[in-house]
Amino acid sequence: MRISFTKMQGAGNDFVVLDETRGLLGLSAAHYRLLGDRHFGVGADQILTVRASPAPGIDFEYIIHNADGAEVEQCGNGARCFARFVRDQGLCSKDTIRVQTRAGVIEPRILPDGRVTVDMGAPVFALADIPFNGDGLQPQRSGNWEQWPLLRVDAGKQETVSLAVLSMGNPHAVLQVADVAAAPVATLGPLIQRNPAFPRGVNVGFMQIVQRDQIQLRVFERGVGETLACGSGACAAVVAGIRLGLLDSVVAVQTRGGTLSISWAGGVASVMMTGPATPVFQGEIDLPDTL
Repeated sequence: MRISFTKMQGAGNDFVVLDETRGLLGLSAAHYRLLGDRHFGVGADQILTVRASPAPGIDFEYIIHNADGAEVEQCGNGARCFARFVRDQGLCSKDTIRVQTRAGVIEPRILPDGRVTVDMGAPVFALADIPFNGDGLQPQRSGNWEQWPLLRVDAGKQETVSLAVLSMGNPHAVLQVADVAAAPVATLGPLIQRNPAFPRGVNVGFMQIVQRDQIQLRVFERGVGETLACGSGACAAVVAGIRLGLLDSVVAVQTRGGTLSISWAGGVASVMMTGPATPVFQGEIDLPDTL
């Protein structure tokens, strides 16, 4: 089958965007893997699918697949690209749209300068809802919150890393590092990600605090590996820093792909994320009918 697609990026986090508003394409996990493959497909961190409204008061449904073919709950950079896509393709003329995701309803808003602000919803701290299993672990109090010690075993060496855990519609673990450029993202990221304390895996953020309104961040994502940016990861890192007493309520997050602005007033307030969303190119690709 031949399908049309749009390639987009938000702060370097890149996406293949598919329009299923007129009918489902019937793609399998193997199809999504092929689309995400940078050698044999289009190449992307995630594949985003636009679907018709599933209910009154909702403009679209938004489905996300990682490059490994697995469906995930949320993607902040993808949400911004989603909003630009539906406007650019003439599917919607609104500045603010209501979108159903697997994690709930989000409301991206397109700004006059082309950037997009996304209401990412309130962070979730209940361990069962992240989900995170802290059985046998003793949390350490820090600021107005707590961090969880997780044993790291690497090449026979054992050490404990302290993690702030939360959900932004998808699970995140955030650890503070002195130098994000030297952080062991490629080795420690997957070790934490597959730790049994996280039954659905976890996105692992490595956060360097520059000052109270600025951090640098690298994220090792489930099913993808390290990406140039992670919107929900930026939100999680800022929320963690605020609750630990280290950050102010508005923070510039410098990722390897660009800068995101994250704000959170605390409590049950939504986390607001603003950043770029840029079309790269459009095309068509032939996919096998079955994979």
